[in-house]
Amino acid sequence: MKIDILTLFPEMFSPLNSSILKRATDSGILEFNIVNIRDFSLDKHKKCDDYPFGGGAGMLMSVQPLYDAIKSVKTENSKIIFPSPRGKVFNQKIAKGLSQFDHLIFVCGHYEGVDERIFELFDIEEISIGDYVLTGGELPSMVIIDTLSRFINGVISSESLENESFSNGLLEYPQYTRPAEFMGLKVPEVLLSGNHQEVDKWRKEESLKVTRKNRQDLL
Repeated sequence: MKIDILTLFPEMFSPLNSSILKRATDSGILEFNIVNIRDFSLDKHKKCDDYPFGGGAGMLMSVQPLYDAIKSVKTENSKIIFPSPRGKVFNQKIAKGLSQFDHLIFVCGHYEGVDERIFELFDIEEISIGDYVLTGGELPSMVIIDTLSRFINGVISSESLENESFSNGLLEYPQYTRPAEFMGLKVPEVLLSGNHQEVDKWRKEESLKVTRKNRQDLL
């Protein structure tokens, strides 16, 4: 999958060059291309914002640099994403759907927002990562990218996807590793028993407990 990221602050995306995502890019599964929107501004000072018509607080990103930046990377098969508080709330189902595309374009807004005409010129899907407001679209873009990347074949093991939170409608069960006892706290005996049937039963019961405690809306 190729992912183009349009931003005013390219330096914010250095985390994409580490950990699992780095391995995926090194192996050719993912390709990231960071595009500086300022490079497309026709203003001699590379300005990309202006005051909103009708007044109001702050500045808006101008339509011209955004339009030209999108046109520079868009193809017939591109899916364009704009992280925004007014978008539909992101979840695992949406992430899995996005992972099926060959080419994604993320447009990172900033300031008080962007000129609305950009949504009339392109088919753009707005996605929110929660009911709160951030200073820009860079962080939510990375959240969405990290989540959807896990569904792409070869990025992580399929077994990891099967047993994690939300995969079966519940939150993930507690997990433990060595030592079997630490500071007086012991690993549940069932996990040491070697009885896989009992382990599976315990994990399902614990998933229910965790979900009932933290996210009753999922039940």
